[in-house]
Amino acid sequence: MNTIELITLNFKEIRRRSIIVWNGIPRDKYDWKPDPEAMTCIEMVRHVLESQHIYHRIIENRGELKDFTSPWNDQPWLVIEQELKFSAPFEVSFYEMVNSFTQKDLDEIEIIRPAVNQKRKLGDYLLRIAYHEAVHTGQLLDYLRTIKTDRPKVWD
Repeated sequence: MNTIELITLNFKEIRRRSIIVWNGIPRDKYDWKPDPEAMTCIEMVRHVLESQHIYHRIIENRGELKDFTSPWNDQPWLVIEQELKFSAPFEVSFYEMVNSFTQKDLDEIEIIRPAVNQKRKLGDYLLRIAYHEAVHTGQLLDYLRTIKTDRPKVWD
């Protein structure tokens, strides 16, 4: 496997495990959150799905969102299956973009975001995107532990 294939595999594996966790959230707990400042379960799922699209636009623009309007704006909160269905075309497009890069691109393209004092090589930036989702998946596992519900097995 080359580097691009490994990065794509990592994204897909993280998403596969995220979906296992998301599907383990009882519907009556979608609006649960551990404190007033936290995201609810369903908000966190949507945040992860929408963030992948936002990161896609940031990469395309090499750091800026420009005149970005999220497709999730005005989108009602849905059940997990519907959230996944809505986000599916954006996920496919994201993977197509990632698979279009070369090793040289990973080393030479810079993502520069002055607003957040960030300058990263593309390869580094892609790995940070994957880490973002993995962290939120871990948070949701903790939510499930806190509400004393069964936690799905993600270690297969």
